[in-house]
Amino acid sequence: MAEQKDVLDHGPFFHGTKAALMIGDLLAPQHLSNYQDKKSNYIYFTATLDAAKWGAELAASNSPERIYIVEPTGDFENDPNLTDKRFPGNPTRSYRSKSPLKIIAELGSWERHSNDEIDHMLTSLKALRDQGKAIIID
Repeated sequence: MAEQKDVLDHGPFFHGTKAALMIGDLLAPQHLSNYQDKKSNYIYFTATLDAAKWGAELAASNSPERIYIVEPTGDFENDPNLTDKRFPGNPTRSYRSKSPLKIIAELGSWERHSNDEIDHMLTSLKALRDQGKAIIID
């Protein structure tokens, strides 16, 4: 792991997605975002399994959901889309980086949110987009 001046979190860290990746692959910024119609300037990750599950379940694809255990290769910061804006502090332990994340393992099994919970979240996100409120600070 890259040396941090002020370590925000020691992990372990997770990235939820529907992309099929291999151990050793690097997840990097400048790929299409799952949540807006543009390339993202950051790669997002979390230190909570629940947030990683949402990332996998809400990713824009029909591919299987996956959660990878990742290692930051550079500095990272609190995700301003969640920290203080939506949740005081950082209870979701959500972060972002302009440096790649190295995949060190794939979580073999995990319990999904219920279909009702996922449908409710998708409906809520669509309502925010329809109202022009689905703004991501990127």
